[in-house]
Amino acid sequence: MHSRVRVTLLLVLLASGLAGCMPQGMWPTEMATTADPVDPITFGKARFRAGDFGLAEASFSKAVEETPANAEAWLGLAAAHDQLGRFDLADKDYGRLEPMLGRSVTFLNNRGYSYLLRGDRVRARRDLEKALSLDPENSSIQANLAQLRGQIR
Repeated sequence: MHSRVRVTLLLVLLASGLAGCMPQGMWPTEMATTADPVDPITFGKARFRAGDFGLAEASFSKAVEETPANAEAWLGLAAAHDQLGRFDLADKDYGRLEPMLGRSVTFLNNRGYSYLLRGDRVRARRDLEKALSLDPENSSIQANLAQLRGQIR
């Protein structure tokens, strides 16, 4: 019985010692995906590419809190909200972005894709066709329009 207590105590000490080696809130897979886990935009992009949209959203949220005028952070946040199906929040993000970016190719393509995700074909087509008129060779816009055309009404 006495040896069981010692083994349990040893395991607790070992586990707490290992936990102290990890940065707070980080897991090994997250640490391996970015060189600088402190930078929320870099981390958010890595999480987004990995399909971890909740972690991406949290990271981009931190980035916009730290630097509210950072359009890249707002674009990431809007895209994460789109992927999470939080179109109400994405609309607010795009509303915040429009004065920063104007109706640029990037803005129109991203917002058009957001409309595509939610099934709003009319607004998706409007934004994507306008983006394509500004950058006719843009393969991302072309792919989004092709996806729109392939959807069933």
